[in-house]
Amino acid sequence: MRAVLAVAVSLALFAGPAVAAPRPDYVGTTEPFASDAVYFVVTDRFVNGDPSNDHRDQGGKHRTFDIPVPCPDKVDGNIGYLGGDFRGVLDNAQYIRNLGFGAVWITPIVDNPDEAFTGSKPISCTSTLTDRGKTGYHGYWGINFYKLDEHLPSRDLDFAGLNKGLHDAGLKVVLDIVGNHGSPAWTMPKRQPQFGQIFDKDGTLIADHQNLPPQKLDPKHKSLHAFYNNIGPVDGKDGSIFDGNLAELSDFNQDNPAVMDYLVGAYLQWTAQGVDALRIDTIGWLPHPWWHEFVNRIRAEHPGMFMFGEAFDYNAASIAEHTWPANANVSVLDFPLRGALEQTFGTTGKGFETLAEPLHLTGGPYANPYELMSFYDNHDMPRLQASDTGFIDAHNWLFTARGIPVVYYGSETGFMRGRAEHAGNRAYFGQQRVDDAPQSPIFAPLQRIAKLREATPALQRGLQVNERLQGDEAVFFRVLQHGGVAQTALVLLNKGDTVRSIEVARYLQAGTWRDALGGTELKVKRSLRVEVPAHGVKVYVLDAPVQQPALQAELDKAVADQQARDQRLKR
Repeated sequence: MRAVLAVAVSLALFAGPAVAAPRPDYVGTTEPFASDAVYFVVTDRFVNGDPSNDHRDQGGKHRTFDIPVPCPDKVDGNIGYLGGDFRGVLDNAQYIRNLGFGAVWITPIVDNPDEAFTGSKPISCTSTLTDRGKTGYHGYWGINFYKLDEHLPSRDLDFAGLNKGLHDAGLKVVLDIVGNHGSPAWTMPKRQPQFGQIFDKDGTLIADHQNLPPQKLDPKHKSLHAFYNNIGPVDGKDGSIFDGNLAELSDFNQDNPAVMDYLVGAYLQWTAQGVDALRIDTIGWLPHPWWHEFVNRIRAEHPGMFMFGEAFDYNAASIAEHTWPANANVSVLDFPLRGALEQTFGTTGKGFETLAEPLHLTGGPYANPYELMSFYDNHDMPRLQASDTGFIDAHNWLFTARGIPVVYYGSETGFMRGRAEHAGNRAYFGQQRVDDAPQSPIFAPLQRIAKLREATPALQRGLQVNERLQGDEAVFFRVLQHGGVAQTALVLLNKGDTVRSIEVARYLQAGTWRDALGGTELKVKRSLRVEVPAHGVKVYVLDAPVQQPALQAELDKAVADQQARDQRLKR
């Protein structure tokens, strides 16, 4: 016995002091951009900071400034320019930053036609994909992708200056880009200048649709047609709409290398001026190999640049393909979750259980669900129809659950809630509304929860483990144990009209938890009971490694799922 003991002691002395096992790595995403919530502005509709660039006399008989769309309820839409510009964004950079956002997404900056379009179908308050009488105020009808639209800069403020100013205010810049199309190109009663045309960096015409329907183009024999596809719109019953034209927009020919070279060259010109990330319009309308090459060429100059695409599709399996490394290898706007957010926080009033499936925390189709862009509305759909408390509840979720939050300008006041694209969705916000915004009951709760996310790494990039999503209650954990940070956030949400007493025991680790919104500390042993106000949120933070067995088990499952997904997508 002594001999065995002596050997044991000798071995112990030889082995030296015990070494603690390394902590497991628990992280949803290491993407740096995940730290920043995004404030989205349609630049022309935000604030007119410089009236000298309004060009109110532009367009002649097809004028471009202030073109109302009358609506029966007297809340009119508008399809003309309304004066918003770079100066208006920069003048309010501190407003956006103080609201708790770390990035601002601006609509495309490239040159658009100088007249209102005379083709297409008439526009009404309820119409979609109708463009008669509309202008390119939104920026998505590019004619020269190397040139700034004249409505945006000022004499003392170009695009590089805007980016520098936003950076100085602590904001990153997300530039909206288009790769699928140019301007409306046919159906004009009489051919208009610039529509359906593309100009190069020197202003030379290099492509012209010539007011011809796509099927009458001859890209093989006419050089000015070679930029475009000649398919035309495809009816959904006959095939994929993504194979044809979107409305009457000139559809770029993905098989022409000159198109790729032109667009890559143009966007590298702009990204070199201080852009931090790209939002890719209509990503689903071009094939995966095209986007794979485009993204790789941009990232060759800007390694790791974050990008997210717009695939207006509520099928997760479909839009997830853009996130795969073999395809575009970018994030996407989370449309499937958006639909569930509208049902949960809008007038339908469904329970939190509606959000469980579209989160795709495990077993989902995305390369990484934690890098998706979470939003409840934007400029291409009716704004969220919700009460003030509905917006507050939506923001409490958006800034604590997985994903990168995106909030559309004016939502901090419930601006134009429920209004469609041509019925006020894109209405002019203006400096007075910015100045008055803090008076809205939506504003302060948004600012509070946005600043909390900004200060809490676990809410930005931690794995999410749901304790319950049911009815008016949501309880979940966000766990980050990575790179020297060990932090668990416990989130409790109540979207009901009365205070709720919520008890949590499952997954709860003993220790001293900090009330992240209240500042007090709470010693926890086995369970926690909290009074959560009506339409309120409580967040408790534990700065310690995970030791709770049931929580560890769930986190280990999530890590294993992500590793399996990574391996599957590498094949």
